[in-house]
Amino acid sequence: MIIKICGLNITRDVQLCIDLGINLLGFVFYKKSPRNINLEDVKNLSRFNKKNSSFVAVTVNPSDEFIKKNLLGNFEYIQLHGSETKKRVNEIKQMGFKIIKAIKVKEKKDLEEYKKFNNADIILFDTPGMEKSLEFPKNLISKLPKGNKYALAGSISESNVENIRKLGINFFDLSSSLESDLGYKDHLKIKNFIKKVNEIKN
Repeated sequence: MIIKICGLNITRDVQLCIDLGINLLGFVFYKKSPRNINLEDVKNLSRFNKKNSSFVAVTVNPSDEFIKKNLLGNFEYIQLHGSETKKRVNEIKQMGFKIIKAIKVKEKKDLEEYKKFNNADIILFDTPGMEKSLEFPKNLISKLPKGNKYALAGSISESNVENIRKLGINFFDLSSSLESDLGYKDHLKIKNFIKKVNEIKN
């Protein structure tokens, strides 16, 4: 199973997630978000021994200037949540990043959008809410493509991860379900979720 936790605080959450062996650590660069990263904190990422974890910059239509100034050298992945095209994905890849392209799913026909981005390294099937913590449509989960290239986000938690995995999902992206207050990760919830994941794996 592959686990990504999004909306992390660089000062509070990073070491815990590395120590727990979480695969992908996501940091939000979106001013409207309560999880938005202070750009001054980005330089602190270089202090961590990432071990087997990778850092992800979560963005919306990032400019070349923003990428070069803030993301280059600090992140392995850029996650794209905007109106980026396949051509734009290629341009950002050529800067030296792996790409996670988010596909917003409200109804069945939205699932087909991912086929336009066969150059992305990972496809993230997400709700249209961005910051509204919407639940992914349950009836569509089993229709998602299978494999480690395809991730699911939207109301995944300790209580339902086992059932979702039975539908063929192996890559989970979590954010609000691991918070006690909006934008503030609850370390006990993170530990309990990873404990549950390890029980399922074993």
